[in-house]
Amino acid sequence: MSRLAERFAALRQQGRTALVPFVTAGDPQPSVTVPLMHALVEAGADVLELGVPFSDPMADGPVIQQAAERALKHHISLHHVLDMVREFRKRDATTPVVLMGYLNPVEVLGYAAFARDAAAAGVDGVLTVDLPPEEAEEFVPAMRAKGLDPIFLLAPTSDDARLKRILAVASGFVYYVSLRGVTGAGHLDMTEVRGRVAAIQRQTTLPVGVGFGIGTPEAAAEVATFADAVVVGSALVKRIAALETTPEKIPAEAAAFLASLRSAMDRAPVRKHSGGSS
Repeated sequence: MSRLAERFAALRQQGRTALVPFVTAGDPQPSVTVPLMHALVEAGADVLELGVPFSDPMADGPVIQQAAERALKHHISLHHVLDMVREFRKRDATTPVVLMGYLNPVEVLGYAAFARDAAAAGVDGVLTVDLPPEEAEEFVPAMRAKGLDPIFLLAPTSDDARLKRILAVASGFVYYVSLRGVTGAGHLDMTEVRGRVAAIQRQTTLPVGVGFGIGTPEAAAEVATFADAVVVGSALVKRIAALETTPEKIPAEAAAFLASLRSAMDRAPVRKHSGGSS
């Protein structure tokens, strides 16, 4: 069983929802990332989502775009990101790590080589936001051959046919984009999100995570009542950006924010999973 499967199974037994923070590797400087990852786990993170900096992050809003720019000033490459995961694994062998980014760096390295190197470093899942399932015929087998979970995005506009196509190739969990737009944009319609997540859960046993637009303890707690995972990115990255000139403060400040989300989620009513079969 993969680290992701183990973690979600344990959380399901506890009636708890996963908290999944997103940070960009190398932001605002490379030395911060690994200590930040450990601090987030200590503050209650169940899965870590580590962004691979890319020069054209089309799915991201200004906050995460700027995080990528800050990291790229230090020439952070995919190889550097894998080195950070490898360093993280020296102290933490159990917390799942998902890489989130764009396909180009993976294609440059080659699917098989990337899967080999990522698995060796201790990566558990890969979410490439610009790879649709229709074009993943080579990608998915290459990842699974090395025990990596290919994770895909589901949008509010995804129809039933697309949902079935994605669920047929996804593993680890599926990531529901809770609003129309880029990361950090807009205001959540919780009624719509709840209904869409329930519809997805009826068609799969995979955990369903919800992200894009969750930035407060109150929002995290509400999503925790019906989703399997709460993903928080822009709100966390914004706090990191504010401390760019005092990077030594970042792990503690980020951890304090994450702990406030975890506390609110744990006070929320216990969620009952309603998954079907994939």
